[in-house]
Parts: sequence; C-alpha cells; structure tokens
Amino acid sequence: MIDKREILAAAEYTSLTPHIVEKDYVLGWMLAGIYGHGNLAKDWIFKGGTCLKKCFFETYRFSEDLDFTLRKPEHLDINFLKNAFSEIGEWIYDRTGIEIPADKQEFEIYQNPRGQISCMGKIKYKGPVSSPHSLPHIKLDLTADERIVLPPVRVQIFHSYSDVPKDGIEVLAYDYTEVFAEKFRALAERARPRDLYDVVHLYRNAEVRPDPQYFMEILRAKCEFKGINIPCMGDLESHRADLEAGWIHMLKHQLPVSIPVVMFWNALPEIFDWLEGSVTQLLATMPADLDSTLIRERLIDLPTGSRGQSFIEIIRFAAANHLLIEIDYRDKQGNRSVCEIEAYSLRRSRAGEVLLMAVHADSGHLCSYSVGSILGVKVIQTSFEPRYSIELTSLSSPSTPKSDG
Repeated sequence: MIDKREILAAAEYTSLTPHIVEKDYVLGWMLAGIYGHGNLAKDWIFKGGTCLKKCFFETYRFSEDLDFTLRKPEHLDINFLKNAFSEIGEWIYDRTGIEIPADKQEFEIYQNPRGQISCMGKIKYKGPVSSPHSLPHIKLDLTADERIVLPPVRVQIFHSYSDVPKDGIEVLAYDYTEVFAEKFRALAERARPRDLYDVVHLYRNAEVRPDPQYFMEILRAKCEFKGINIPCMGDLESHRADLEAGWIHMLKHQLPVSIPVVMFWNALPEIFDWLEGSVTQLLATMPADLDSTLIRERLIDLPTGSRGQSFIEIIRFAAANHLLIEIDYRDKQGNRSVCEIEAYSLRRSRAGEVLLMAVHADSGHLCSYSVGSILGVKVIQTSFEPRYSIELTSLSSPSTPKSDG
C-alpha cells in the first residue's frame, strides 16, 4: 500500500480531500481486482462517471461508484458476488495491503423499472488514511439487461500512484461514443447535475467529438431501449430549477473548485445545435515556438519540492472548464505581477524549461510563463470562450482502445 504521505500530497495538488483521493486510489485497485478475476474479466463491462474519470479524462470530476453491465445475468446472485469479492479482496490485500473485509460486503438484489433484476453493492475498505472505526465504502451498480450498442473496448485506466502495476491496469469498458450517448440519455431521463456536467465536458472534448449523425444513431438506440424520446432543449427547461438547486450539493466534493451551474446550462443550446447538424469548427492550436514540444504527460519532471505540479493541476482543471486563472508570477528580472489569463497548453523549451502558454484575459495578447517561476494560482469563477484548442489535459482524447469484438 502506498504511504499516507502520497495521498496527502495528491490531495494538496488536486485541491480535494484526502478521503476522496484515497477512494480514487482504491477504485483503481478494485478495478484491477475485478479484471484480474477469471469469472468476471470478460463479462463485466465498465460504464458511468467513474469510467469517464478512469478511462478517458484524468482531469475530471472525481466519481465514487463503479457501474457495470454484466453479460451473464447469473452473476446477479448474492452468493456468487460474495465469493467473487472475497477473492478479489484477498488478491488486492496481497498486492497492496488495502483491507477489504469479506464480512463488510453487502449486496442487495432488486427489481429494476424494466422488471428485471439488478444489484446494488457496498464494499468497505481500509486504505492509507481511512479510520478503522468508520470504514468508507465503494458502491457497485450492476445490471444485466442494458442494451449495449457498440462493441466494448479494452482500455488502460489512469492510476497515477506509485504502486501502479508494471503493465498498468486494463479494463473492459463501454466505447467512448456509447458513454457519451448514455450520459446524454441520462440527462434527459433524470436531469441530475452530474449528468449536465458530464455531457458538456464530453462535448467540449472536440478532438474526439463523434460525428453528430453517428452519435444520434447510438443515442436513438439508447433512448428507444428506455422508452423515451430523444431529448430537445425544451424538454430540459422544466428541470432547470432542480438542476440549479442540487448543483453545489451533488458536485462540491467531486470538484476542487465550485463552478457556477449557469456556465454549463448555457452550453446546452450549442450542443443541441450540433446534434441537429450545425457545423462546429475545431479551434486552431495556439501559436508556439517551433523549438518547443507539447507536453501531455500527467506528471511532469519538475524540481524536487516545487509546487509546480500542484499549480498545473489547478490550471488543467480551470482550462478544461473554461475558467479564467489569476496567476502570481515573478519574471526573470525579479519583477512580480498578478494577472488573469486563459490557459491553453504546456510546452517544453529546447532548454528543458516547462512553459505555460496562455492569453491575457484583458488584452488578448499571447503570453508564456515558466512554471518554475509561478508563485501562486487561483481559479476565478469567470468563464471564457476559448480562442484556441485547449491542450492542457494529460490526454485530451480518450486512451487508444483495443476492440473486444
């Protein structure tokens, strides 16, 4: 098991609580255990918000549940699940020291709205920072009657902790377009704040945004299965008050900074225009020195003791959510300045210096900052309309998947 200090350090640079970071760490190993189990690996298909976080967007809201569609309905059996997760718990403990007590696992079989059985599970654990007196838990949501439209894909998850297995952790997951369509359908079906956040975030990932006609085919199939119409903007208007009322409560522990709900609500008309075939032009890449190279790595080689990685995480989050940043900076002449910027990319100069490429919010002038000379970063709850493609996330497009056929 990783040291408590690693969790605390990650909590600092992500601006999240240690318990949320610990859960993210345990989720990674839980996925490793599930997909290392011979009876589950080929028949459990990962989906939902945690799938987005773990498979496709590392700079994203933290999610706490594990959702799966099962190819074998017979797996929805309490004895089968208890035996499987007892074995998974032992496997994880042997490799990490994370405790997953077999007697603290709960499974409830119930009838879903389609008249079929599903299962809710609760798996308690003890990690590097959790208290033995009040064990946290991971929720499982298991269904076997969902319609899977596209072939699942095998994807390496993000697990940026020091004990990541040599060959990484591979899972069987919904195709990216199907995850997007599922989230869009969920927004129409239940209109929860996290669905609004997810749909807008998926749409903004323009480099891998699917063709709208192709997307509509998948969305139509998902909606037909649930017996609902393909949503339009007018269908969501009646849910706006509920979305706004639940926004902070539902998302505050999953995001490092609170984001005004209006920013995401106001993005919906453009998304519906895209669905109807309106062409959305991809933004150009921000001009940069030809001798510099774009940085996509999650963790960047910075001087020991530097707060640069912490600053980078804050900048990445702000840029992905189209929020301005207030940057406190000392230039090479020793002059200190504070200004508001739009962040676009990280680049490494020929001399090895890590540079933040940005635009001054007021003047619109292009600028660059040496990350090592940044003294402070603060997210401002003011949105901006990107002028260039945002290339700050560690992976702006989904991991290259392998089809599972």
